[in-house]
Amino acid sequence: MNPIQKFLNKMERKFGRYTIPNLPFYIVVLYAIGFVLQVVAPNIAAMCYLNPYAVLHGQVWRLVTFLIVPPSDNLIFILFVLLFYYSICQSLERVWGSFRFNVYFFIGVIGTILGSFILYAITKNPYIFMGTYYLNMSLFLAFAASFPDMVVYFMMILPIKVKWLGVLDAIYLLIAFIQGDMGTRISIVVAMLNFILFFAGTKNYKKISPKEIRRKQTYRREVDHASTKAGQPRHRCAVCGRTEFDDPNLEFRYCSKCDGDYEYCQDHLFTHTHIKK
Repeated sequence: MNPIQKFLNKMERKFGRYTIPNLPFYIVVLYAIGFVLQVVAPNIAAMCYLNPYAVLHGQVWRLVTFLIVPPSDNLIFILFVLLFYYSICQSLERVWGSFRFNVYFFIGVIGTILGSFILYAITKNPYIFMGTYYLNMSLFLAFAASFPDMVVYFMMILPIKVKWLGVLDAIYLLIAFIQGDMGTRISIVVAMLNFILFFAGTKNYKKISPKEIRRKQTYRREVDHASTKAGQPRHRCAVCGRTEFDDPNLEFRYCSKCDGDYEYCQDHLFTHTHIKK
């Protein structure tokens, strides 16, 4: 198993309980709040951008508030953008699992912060204002790498496979890297650290396709239906064997990293040994 994959598995066993479920929803809500703030209080919204100089002079809230900076300030465009980003983030969370999506997103957040300070350290420019541009781009690149053959409709007319849009983004980043100064180059690399770690160092995600997810979901529905008809428990922990009949308050989840359909109770979801065929 890849070292990064092993590390992620170990981290999930230890810290998986702190995962923020349905993180894509909160991301979109933050952007929506930021857009409203730009409309009703633009002066306050301007103080939300990440500015290393301002942070070092006491405006530490910018380390967090830059996450509400929306991708666009156009009302019509922002609606499509928010729906699109919610869709791609939700797809990534469903395929990777909530923990790994959390890790990917927050590595991007930390990378954006580090990139801004590195850029400031090199240029000494007090007017560096950063939002979530590179973070959003890293999310889309992850989506393009995970769902390369999915088709989106440009301008709601022209069908384009996501992988080609991902290639265009990668070319844009490459040009910016080549033509930019040292600070820009470092900022791009650090901000894209999540994508580099997940896709340059991990191959296992390519084995988890939307088709495989649908297959597992269909299998689980069939198992649940058959168990209900036979008067048998719908859920059984693969480690301790407990069912919902033993404790109606128990929660059960399937493990996306085990080869096969294995279900675990809340006490063993993050502590079991993954089954590999």
